[in-house]
Amino acid sequence: MLVTLIPLFDDKMSVRAYSLFSQKNNYLLNPSLQGTGQNDGAVDIPGFEVIQFVGLDALASGKEVFVTANNISIFSDFEFQCQAPHDRIVILIDNTIPPEEMYINRLRELREKGYKLAMRKLPVQSFEPYREVLLLMDYIFLDHKKVDVSKAKIYFGKVYPNIGICVVNIQTQEIYEQLTKEGGYEIFEGEFYRVPVTKGETEVTPLKVNYIELLNMVNAPDFDLTKAADVIGRDTALVISLLKMVNRMAVNSEITSIRHAAAMLGQRELKKWINAAVANNLYADKPNEVTRLSLLRAKFAENLAPMFGISKMQTSELFLMGLFSVLDLILNKSMEEALEMVKVSKEIKDALVDRKGVLAPVLEFILEYEKADWQEVSRLMILQNIEMNDLYNAYIESLRWYCDLFADA
Repeated sequence: MLVTLIPLFDDKMSVRAYSLFSQKNNYLLNPSLQGTGQNDGAVDIPGFEVIQFVGLDALASGKEVFVTANNISIFSDFEFQCQAPHDRIVILIDNTIPPEEMYINRLRELREKGYKLAMRKLPVQSFEPYREVLLLMDYIFLDHKKVDVSKAKIYFGKVYPNIGICVVNIQTQEIYEQLTKEGGYEIFEGEFYRVPVTKGETEVTPLKVNYIELLNMVNAPDFDLTKAADVIGRDTALVISLLKMVNRMAVNSEITSIRHAAAMLGQRELKKWINAAVANNLYADKPNEVTRLSLLRAKFAENLAPMFGISKMQTSELFLMGLFSVLDLILNKSMEEALEMVKVSKEIKDALVDRKGVLAPVLEFILEYEKADWQEVSRLMILQNIEMNDLYNAYIESLRWYCDLFADA
């Protein structure tokens, strides 16, 4: 199974909810499944499996999670598959569910049980035929590239005043800002938050739990440099700060891992730096979405190493590559300029700047995966001979690793 977690934002650029998008089979590898075989196991909702495995609070603390259901799984036993609070789950359907009585009754039943409902991929010409379905919806997803959302907002405001409008497929920060200025939209989704911006929040928020752990560690007698380096590696802000310091001390050195940087700094200087860095940021809030993205990419890249034939010696470089894949967003510079501030190995720079070298295929794969471009992901899986179960485990383990960072926060 393929599954990825996609953030949904409000008009303040804060994460409002997450969507779990999934695909059970590799249809390029098994084209016969696109026929009648595609419904094998369709009664199960993959998103529920992920929620049960990782935990709703760990996955999306205090936020709603949108989970897709098809015309078969909509009739499955939701409570048996997932014991999460109903009001935190939004069942996301599309126009493969027809506006027929048995479907309308089932949707009404789910609302009565406390679930929320959302509709996506509904063409404009179907708005009126789907009237009875739309009256049950809490949200409507409108594709910014296919629908005039300004006109749709007026229509839904008059006909369905209780439905929240979610604008999806937003490509740029400028479009997002224009839509938030217009007002009347509840949720926003797209690649706009990954594009370098010239204003707004660009600093990486530090992670409280890591700071506390680091303080306790470095103030103990004869602390372990490698353990301290591993904790630092969980926090994008700390890694950037550490590498800046090391690069000032050793101008011509190429840093290949966080442990390497910590060793170059030495126990005494590392302790001094950590105490200074932590004291100023201990009470900062939980990380923003850019931080989450960089950490997930870092761990996912590391987990993908064996599937791409990359040696254990280079897993630390994969981790740094993923961590710094949003460095341009964090520092509000081009990637090339950003990497000059935190000098890394040639392999990492080649992947992030020029999309070439031994690490680049892993980065390309991660970028397609997190967009839920399952057709391209399936193609790359075939080229790399990647087993779906191995890939699923690699992503889920990355999610669990990320969630564990905040277990005591």
